[in-house]
Amino acid sequence: MIEYFLNNLWQFWAILGILGLILELSSGDFFIVCFSIGACFSLIAALLGLNFTTQVVIFAIASALSLWLVRPAMIKKLHKDKDVRLSNADALIGQEGRVSEEIDANGHGRVAIDGDDWKAVSVNGEAIAKGTRVRVVKRESIIITVEVVEP
Repeated sequence: MIEYFLNNLWQFWAILGILGLILELSSGDFFIVCFSIGACFSLIAALLGLNFTTQVVIFAIASALSLWLVRPAMIKKLHKDKDVRLSNADALIGQEGRVSEEIDANGHGRVAIDGDDWKAVSVNGEAIAKGTRVRVVKRESIIITVEVVEP
């Protein structure tokens, strides 16, 4: 049995490459696919009849080069329009919602945005009635500043 595997190492590298591609589908950060690229180079080395030690060295070198050259290029290409990626509360700026509790003049109220309810103040200190559509213009801690969206 061991002799069969030693004579058909290309199957090991093929399985490793395919598993890497499948695992990459769940992560999407072009890390695991670099090892699949290394496995493909080792598969070619196995088909050429090179010994196992050489195949492992080729796998390590090809994987490292992929991590160094391919991964940054792919990430840059796929995220070229996204220099700054806002997340969590910072992504609220520009979002629209509805006033769920009247915003008092020079006071605060509440605004519902995507199922969340935020403490809010108006941008110019004026009162905003319940049900009015508003847009977030600023955020400080857990308080958002909103302006009325014209219909």
